[in-house]
Amino acid sequence: MGTSKFDIADYLDSKEMIAEYLNTVLEEGDNTDVINAIGHIAEAIGMTKISEETGLSRPSLNKALSDRAKPQFETMMKVLKAIGGQIQVTVVPTRKLHAISNVRKQSAVSLKTFAVDRAMGTQPTE
Repeated sequence: MGTSKFDIADYLDSKEMIAEYLNTVLEEGDNTDVINAIGHIAEAIGMTKISEETGLSRPSLNKALSDRAKPQFETMMKVLKAIGGQIQVTVVPTRKLHAISNVRKQSAVSLKTFAVDRAMGTQPTE
């Protein structure tokens, strides 16, 4: 029996799941994680649809959302809007900032698995 490669885009099948995934990555990830997460969401929705809504070509989208990409802020805002998201700023208590820092240092659970488990209401596995 063969194994298949895990693809988070396969699980991003509702607006709620997409929001939970992106919020988790925004809360606990770094810049690269956020860009990758937006790329996964764009894949789940469909790159052609995102391309049409942003006015960006598919190759440009693929390049902007690829690993180690450093896309322009304007590009990210266009894609974020196309996937149905927006940026909202809230005050983060100092205690929470320390907790987030500790999670980054101590967690052996991958961010992708954590987001899926959290969205599904299950406990992550280590």
